[in-house]
Amino acid sequence: MTETADPRVIEIGQFYPHPPQRVWQALTTPELMARWLMEPSGFAPVVGTRFSFHGQPMPSVDFSGEIACEVLEVVDVGQLTISWADARSDKPSAWVVSWTLHPEGSGTRVILRHSGFDPDDDVQQRSRAIMGNGWVRIADQLREVLDG
Repeated sequence: MTETADPRVIEIGQFYPHPPQRVWQALTTPELMARWLMEPSGFAPVVGTRFSFHGQPMPSVDFSGEIACEVLEVVDVGQLTISWADARSDKPSAWVVSWTLHPEGSGTRVILRHSGFDPDDDVQQRSRAIMGNGWVRIADQLREVLDG
């Protein structure tokens, strides 16, 4: 697993011993997403689709627990990019989350990139630290879904 030190970005690389098609299915099928990320409401891997996730509220970083998203880019079996914002925040974020798949031997390397953190905003930097740890756990949960 690799991570970046850029204060504007969380970037994690993870290898899965599964073919790209199988990983793609886990990234883009709502029932499978619910098992490794959160249950999406209204998700379809189609550019322009608006959907949401409902997670655990975190008052320490002013997170309501409701995440508003829009599918920004889809490259079949290659990349999924979505916007990611607290749906109840008075201060909009410009976060973008992408998963890029790279075939590697008989498996797939997935690069998760969560960008848009303000390096001068203490709350966003605390959020980045919390989310960075969260994405590492989520990458492990994706592995469990793929292995299952």
